[in-house]
Amino acid sequence: MRAVVQRVRQARVTVDGVTTGSIGPGLVVFLGVGQGDTEEDLAYMAGKIPELRIFPDEAGHMNRSLREAGGGLLLVSQFTLYGDCRHGRRPSFTEAAAPAQAQAAYEALQRLWRQAGLRVETGRFQAHMEVELVNDGPVTILLDSRRAF
Repeated sequence: MRAVVQRVRQARVTVDGVTTGSIGPGLVVFLGVGQGDTEEDLAYMAGKIPELRIFPDEAGHMNRSLREAGGGLLLVSQFTLYGDCRHGRRPSFTEAAAPAQAQAAYEALQRLWRQAGLRVETGRFQAHMEVELVNDGPVTILLDSRRAF
């Protein structure tokens, strides 16, 4: 799994002009699911992202997690994180998981975070979405579960 994690002051996702999810301060997580991703990849993302110490403490140092900062999560599916641009100019998405596998992982991640007591908002899987966000910092972190093990 791959994720682009952005610390934000606020963010929202709209589909066909209707807001499907919005948060104030917190994290926007763009999630791509790859072929061969397992429960281990899912567990890694579920545990790692909300515990990233990328929120400021009283001294202004990045030393607090999402849970400590009390922020929300906005989860957006994004298969284009598996776009391979090494050859030619049109990305290849052959490493992305099939839609059914990706949707199952996307929904499982939501459930795990909600079960952990986190506030989770979402986009809509396989929809054309408009994502508006105010990146705070800016702080943007790239995660790839396959590089973690």
